[in-house]
Amino acid sequence: MSDTKAEATGLETAAISPTPVKRSFGSKVAAHFKKWWWVHLIIFVIVVLVVVLPVVYVGYPNIAKHDVNDSTLEITSMVISDPTPESFQLNQTQVIGSDSSYHPKIYAFDAAVSLAGAAASFATVRVPSVKSEDGAKVEVHQKVDLGDIGAFGDYAKAVMLQEEVALNIYGKPDLQQGSLPKITVTYNKTVTMKGLNQLKGFDVTDFHILTKKENGRNMKGTVYIPNPSVMTIDMGNLTLDLSVAGKPMGQSFLDNLVLKPGNNTVPMTSTVDQTAIIKMFTADGNPYKDGVVPFDIVGNSSVYNGKELPYFTKALASNNLTVHLNVSKALAEIGLT
Repeated sequence: MSDTKAEATGLETAAISPTPVKRSFGSKVAAHFKKWWWVHLIIFVIVVLVVVLPVVYVGYPNIAKHDVNDSTLEITSMVISDPTPESFQLNQTQVIGSDSSYHPKIYAFDAAVSLAGAAASFATVRVPSVKSEDGAKVEVHQKVDLGDIGAFGDYAKAVMLQEEVALNIYGKPDLQQGSLPKITVTYNKTVTMKGLNQLKGFDVTDFHILTKKENGRNMKGTVYIPNPSVMTIDMGNLTLDLSVAGKPMGQSFLDNLVLKPGNNTVPMTSTVDQTAIIKMFTADGNPYKDGVVPFDIVGNSSVYNGKELPYFTKALASNNLTVHLNVSKALAEIGLT
């Protein structure tokens, strides 16, 4: 009887005890993440930082630096006006060239401007903010104070003598692409622009000797001055020394000269030594039998508002010109031949 009761009790226990249920893989994973979510969050953040931070703080600056270095800059217009011995007004248009897919904002910055290869810059120019994209225009309108007048004189001389002039622009602007952090890049760009190329083609297209002086001057005419550059230069009143075979013959004057891009035809007046010219033609050894005389011209000074501009004077003095004038014809006009 007791055995039967024990057996029945065992059967009841076996019937009551539930069969263990095997959990699925998904439920195990869910339980794991429910318990250890914070560990995985930390790991995720670390991975993101490891990947993103180098991109933002290493890759992004490197890309920006490369794009800045790879871009081009073209000066399409430069106007120098209202000059003084220490300053001038600058109105300049520059065009950015870039094939980059990034178009960051370049914030306004101060740029040191110099003749490429020069030991010192001649001025600091404030470059306005601009979006760096192909064809973007940069407009500069400001009074420029010359930090080194001698260095600017070297630049003016290079513009006068050379077919092309290289101008260096250096600064450290801030740059930002979209919502990425603002970074500082080095802007070191050399821009090549056309110079005046020794004023090749300069000519006196006509001149006349005056029997009565006008404002102390006894000759007047017209000169042709080519300007292949994009520069408009307010040079003031120019005085040019004239000589023949090394002998001084007087001076010519170009008043209120504004040299513009392209062909310039401007009035000229002169004070010439008419006596010396007549003696030269009446001398037995007159070498100019055809009446055409080669006059050498060299710049003497550039004056604006009563003040000499040393940098333009330096440029003018560096360039020697020769024009052939039919003096016999001019003398015949006033009945001296």
